[in-house]
Amino acid sequence: MKTDLVRTVHLADYTPPTHRIERVELCFELGEQRTRVRSRLFLQTQVPGAALRLDGEALELVSLKLDGELLPSAAYRLDETGLDLPGLPERCVLEIETLIHPESNTTLSGLYRSSGNFCTQCEAEGFRRITYFLDRPDVLSIYRVELIADRARYPVLLANGNRVEGGVLDDGRHFAIWEDPFPKPAYLFALVAGDLGCIEDRFVTASGREVRLEVYVQHHNIDKCAHAMASLKKAMAWDEATYGREYDLDIYMIVAVDDFNMGAMENKGLNIFNSRYVLARQDTATDADYEGIESVIAHEYFHNWSGNRVTCRDWFQLSLKEGFTVFRDQEFSADMGSRAVKRIQDVNVLRTHQFPEDAGPMAHPVQPQSYQEINNFYTTTIYNKGAEVVRMLCHLLGWPLFRQGCDLYFERHDGQAVTIEEFVGAMETVSGRDLALFRRWYAQAGTPLVTVSDRFDEKSGRYSLRFEQATPPTPGQPVKLPFHIPLATALFDREGRPLDLGEAMPAQGRVLELTEAVSEFHFDGLKDKPLPSLLRGFSAPVKLDYPYSADELALLMARDTDLFNRWDAGQRLMLRELLKAVETRIDGGSVELDPALSRAFGALLHDHADDPMFVAEALTLPSEGYIAEQLDEVPVEAVHEAREALRVALAREWEAALQLVYAQSCPEGAYTPSGRDVGLRRLRGVCLGYLLALDNPAYAALAYEQFQAADNMTDSMTALGALAHSDAPQREEALAVFEARWRGEALVMDKWFTLQATRPCVDTLERVRELTTHPAFDRRNPNKVRALIGAFARANPLAFHRVDGAGYTLLRDEIFDLDGANPQIAARLAGAFNRWRHYDAGRRGLMREALESLQAKPDLSRDVQEIVGRALAQD
Repeated sequence: MKTDLVRTVHLADYTPPTHRIERVELCFELGEQRTRVRSRLFLQTQVPGAALRLDGEALELVSLKLDGELLPSAAYRLDETGLDLPGLPERCVLEIETLIHPESNTTLSGLYRSSGNFCTQCEAEGFRRITYFLDRPDVLSIYRVELIADRARYPVLLANGNRVEGGVLDDGRHFAIWEDPFPKPAYLFALVAGDLGCIEDRFVTASGREVRLEVYVQHHNIDKCAHAMASLKKAMAWDEATYGREYDLDIYMIVAVDDFNMGAMENKGLNIFNSRYVLARQDTATDADYEGIESVIAHEYFHNWSGNRVTCRDWFQLSLKEGFTVFRDQEFSADMGSRAVKRIQDVNVLRTHQFPEDAGPMAHPVQPQSYQEINNFYTTTIYNKGAEVVRMLCHLLGWPLFRQGCDLYFERHDGQAVTIEEFVGAMETVSGRDLALFRRWYAQAGTPLVTVSDRFDEKSGRYSLRFEQATPPTPGQPVKLPFHIPLATALFDREGRPLDLGEAMPAQGRVLELTEAVSEFHFDGLKDKPLPSLLRGFSAPVKLDYPYSADELALLMARDTDLFNRWDAGQRLMLRELLKAVETRIDGGSVELDPALSRAFGALLHDHADDPMFVAEALTLPSEGYIAEQLDEVPVEAVHEAREALRVALAREWEAALQLVYAQSCPEGAYTPSGRDVGLRRLRGVCLGYLLALDNPAYAALAYEQFQAADNMTDSMTALGALAHSDAPQREEALAVFEARWRGEALVMDKWFTLQATRPCVDTLERVRELTTHPAFDRRNPNKVRALIGAFARANPLAFHRVDGAGYTLLRDEIFDLDGANPQIAARLAGAFNRWRHYDAGRRGLMREALESLQAKPDLSRDVQEIVGRALAQD
């Protein structure tokens, strides 16, 4: 391991920068093998006498000048992570010339090439791979950028801000100069140079300013940009109407690139996107793709205020921009579609990804206290749990006060780099509430378990609810203090009618605030014991334990006025039966269908026409991964067999209804990726999946018929997915037909890889090995790695956890191969081992061997080392 480069950064050690960089002038002479970068930094000393430390990695220093004078090598100290300059004047101009090598930059951090075009990714610490700089988010500067490149090969030259000048040079090159009038940290710097097509539009802000909108893609993708543009305009209008935030530059640009480590990047005025979150056409993109594009486009646009105009002081404040912005994009998506279904989808992400993270070796607070590699902390805790913390603030204050708090936060801190304290402080100011206890959500890791008990006194008519909260220990935090938990609650009678008890408990429910380890609430004037509906809308990111009977869950599933809790009651009922089925399979028994669950399932099918998208979600069984998270030791085969057995039992019991709903759920008219049609296609797919579980040749033929007749990618993928995960004789033919048709479409081929990687069969591993040699698979492309290797390790527990350990060996070898080229992606893959202690002794031993083998690699990256080290250290 590179132990000499390992360092742990602590929040407690934060100190302000010793110098300010008021202005930055950059000139890039772009070349594939060698790019020359000249920077002029206008410096002001903040700490008299302090030496200047500039970050730099993988740079070739050509020259260094101070106020126009060339500095000899004795005047500074250079090492592989930066350079030191002692004794600078209070104000000075530092000129730095470096050479970098974009073509060989496989890390996809800094300046690199993708599909023949130049692009950048500077968050979190990529700018130091471009030039020597104070590469930290609390150094905000005005930028002027000149780009020079071959005119024929790179006709498009883009950077942040507004273009102020451009022209043609005598040597076949051309140039463009861009100025960004808003101070920004280096992580928001961006440039793009290439031969790209563009679609244009306009947006007029509420104050009457016209903003030019441009989406840049490779020329052959120009017909797949319309949805991205429409999504951007929706987001701009929504942010004005909901938060009063207008856009501030003359132009807003989006560029799609094929090689990108993340989803997208909010660089000021020049967003760079993974192409999967821009490109959509009905025959190449599914409904889920369309929804994802709309959400991510909005997320990056919303960052213009929550992240760019007000940014984070240091990377420990990452959730200040990401958690807040995820909350904003979730609410936008809820307003664009079904609010209930969006909430279900968001909670599924929490339960299947963030809750396990909170219970694993990488558990960390929303505001971490330390890290070795910041790239490892772009996590569901920072993003999704961070969004839930913001949502809880909104619950506690109510929307009007929360909106006032947001306005105050933006007004107080525009143009500043601030902390989570400032955000919460703004909420305290407008509400007059002391949120000291609430801040524990930022400081403590772990998922609280809220255990609920109740009692009813028939004589007095008093009903009491008792809540006990406890949070398990996490690495570095063995003892937990109580959280401030807003728990939305309503009461129903035994017929499923909401009870109205006045202010104590209105019919629509109220938020109960839990602030102690034990909290009690009392409700008077009742004739009979009510049925509580708890954690409505998932008002807090907690686990809830209340002893509902199967009949009570079925009643809530049918009658609860909160659609999320209707879905959740069904999930609890399904999960209860699945866990019983796991025990039955361990003992070698046969799984039987519970009558209450069966009746509830049938009722959903009967009422499918009211809200097909909601019914589709409610009919879907909890995943194998979520089932496994409920168990201290995971019996891999039994979990799979139990879920399959319950799926078959439900399909057999309701076969005729499933056939009928499938037939009735075909949208009429032209394809549209929104509204009721999306729900109908989703419901149709769920029904088809259940029918194929019956292993009836007629249903395999039905799926193949849908596959052949589909005029959109959603219907095509639904049918192909059902076939690919079955033993139907049409499986291989359908996969071959799909490959032949789409081998020239990279994003569509990603879907093809994933379908095969996630087939729940022990011999899938051999198919994955075979696919790594497929012409369309490229380890340098993160999307391909995620689609094949990531999907296999994260979404196919039966195959990945094969008893012989071959799945672990495959993943270890892929991490070995990737680590030297792209440590960020290698580290993401290594996270699949995080829960290794929760399996049987044989599998634990094999996973430990894989982790120890990785740890012993002499040149292991800091990224992977942190993941592996924490996994092995967990006990």
